[in-house]
Amino acid sequence: MSEDSLKAVQQALKEDIGSGDVSASLLPNAQVEANIIARESAVICGIDYAQHAFSLVDDSIQINWMVADGDQVVENQTLCTLNGFASSIVSAERVALNFLQMLSATATQTHILVSKIAHTNTQLLDTRKTIPGLRLAQKQAVKCGGGVNHRLGLYDCVMLKENHIIAAGSIKQAVQSATEKYPNLPLIVEVESLGQLQQTLLLGGITRALCDNFSIDDLAKAVVLAKDKLPLEASGNIDADNIVATANTGVDYISIGGMTKNIQAIDLSLRFS
Repeated sequence: MSEDSLKAVQQALKEDIGSGDVSASLLPNAQVEANIIARESAVICGIDYAQHAFSLVDDSIQINWMVADGDQVVENQTLCTLNGFASSIVSAERVALNFLQMLSATATQTHILVSKIAHTNTQLLDTRKTIPGLRLAQKQAVKCGGGVNHRLGLYDCVMLKENHIIAAGSIKQAVQSATEKYPNLPLIVEVESLGQLQQTLLLGGITRALCDNFSIDDLAKAVVLAKDKLPLEASGNIDADNIVATANTGVDYISIGGMTKNIQAIDLSLRFS
């Protein structure tokens, strides 16, 4: 587990347990067996986080995982069996399940969307619309679900959006500044019309163009304009209802913030045997 991931689990335990788990302190000092069970179908992600939640509370807890990150599970399937002190298991339970439920939700939603466009060559990208402090975790969950990571942050890719272009004065000026200062970084230019796309296609040094909030008809026209010139990414108000139509236009990428931002936790439970 990376240092960032370990810190995330430590912080979660700190805010939950605080000065001590008063409810767990009432339990007898006895060893128990417990199971984590999926209450609905899902793609699992977050096992390392759950594992560390239990081990940081009590490293004597033994866990036998029956699934791995990226596995698809069905309703009432057992994910793992735990053996340890009852008080330790219940103290770590909520944090462990929070990570598993949230990351599995992202992986599951990604898998659903990827499956819808599997008949095309379009790749599904995530965005920076992630839960604060858990970006790397959710980015990994997207990969578990079959998606592809977009830029990790503001540091590993130049992305010129509408306000950057307005401040620079024009697309040409913004691109020139970016290619001069960061020649070794990928460069994505967001365009809001076919006219802006045509301007972008005349410039060099660009990795791809992002078509923001284009209609399906305009996306299809954009694909024709950019053919053999520049990869295209479609973004903005794309969801399960219109992702197939969007992919069918022939765009190279679709980016959706909803699979990391608008998620519903997967229903998991931990029960003593």
